Amino acid sequence: MFLRAKRLTALALGPVLMLFGLLHAGTVAAAAKVNEVNMSPGATDVGQSIFDLHMTIFWICVIIGVLVFGVMFYSIYYHRKSRGVTPATFHESTKVEIAWTVVPFFILIGMAVPATSTLLEIYDFEDAEMDVLITGYQWKWKYEYLNESGENVAFFSNLRTPQSEIYNTADKGEHYLLEVDEPLVIPVDTKVRFLVTANDVIHAWWVPELAVKKDAIPGFINETWTHATEEGVYRGQCAELCGKDHGFMPIVVNVVSKEEYASWLSEKQAEAAEIKKLMAQTFSMDELMERGKSVYDRSCAACHGANGEGGLGKAIADSPIATGDLSGHLEVGINGVPGTAMQAFGGQLNDVDMAAVITYQRNAFGNNMGDMVQPIDVFNHKKG
Repeated sequence: MFLRAKRLTALALGPVLMLFGLLHAGTVAAAAKVNEVNMSPGATDVGQSIFDLHMTIFWICVIIGVLVFGVMFYSIYYHRKSRGVTPATFHESTKVEIAWTVVPFFILIGMAVPATSTLLEIYDFEDAEMDVLITGYQWKWKYEYLNESGENVAFFSNLRTPQSEIYNTADKGEHYLLEVDEPLVIPVDTKVRFLVTANDVIHAWWVPELAVKKDAIPGFINETWTHATEEGVYRGQCAELCGKDHGFMPIVVNVVSKEEYASWLSEKQAEAAEIKKLMAQTFSMDELMERGKSVYDRSCAACHGANGEGGLGKAIADSPIATGDLSGHLEVGINGVPGTAMQAFGGQLNDVDMAAVITYQRNAFGNNMGDMVQPIDVFNHKKG
């Protein structure tokens, strides 16, 4: 009987001991990571304030826990029945009632003062040196620089992780699902105010190391801000369940020196000016197809398939839209299809890219319609 009980005990404790061993090994391996299980102060002053508040409240809770459990265990041990202690028979004590009312009151006041100070700091939008409008789309972000120096600078930020990694036909990269084609760029040591909204459903713009998390709600503009004190690349994600591809909506913010930011802004303004020039040009079929494939891979393939075979969206290959009336195809591309997952890309793609991707869809995947769409055609369709 004793041996059987011993074997049962070993079987029961085996998995527990194994789990303990794994946890211990993991703890040793991660010993160099000081903040392995704690918050990080991030790269902003307000992030440091939030971290300090977190630690203050944590230690207050630790002290309360030690005192309460200390008194409780002391009472259990020294006033146990086996020692012959006779229980007290009183039912009320005015002093005790006053004590356990007044003491928690002062504890809460002690916690409320630093919490209120930090909250006021979080909601201090004054003296922002630049503004960025952030708009959430399914499933990407649009950034528009609103300050005078950033006029005409607006772009979409899309997931850059290739489909081969997502569908496990290639090894996962270092920043799997946390990499984009166009990161948001802001200067270091600059207070940046973000105006956050959405085009379709509720999203949430969240970058932990910049101490920013704000809901993006259609029809509303919410404010938040950051003041990064360290240059670097900071990654985040949409923090609101916004649909099927919620997990494919990353955020990347590059905090750079003011000199590098000025150079980047100048390049973006030059790109915007170049797009305006391209609007008046006529492109060859080869030029449209090459540019169109790039736009399709970036903006269409996730829904319509890399080879136009369809998926979340309908197939482009032999599609009645892509092989039908050209004006109808332009209408769908520009204004979308209400009530479906087909978004309106008229505000997401410039007229050059829209012309190229429509041309590509009508001539790729075996469609071979022979149609060419020029930027002026897209412009006239929007105007009409």
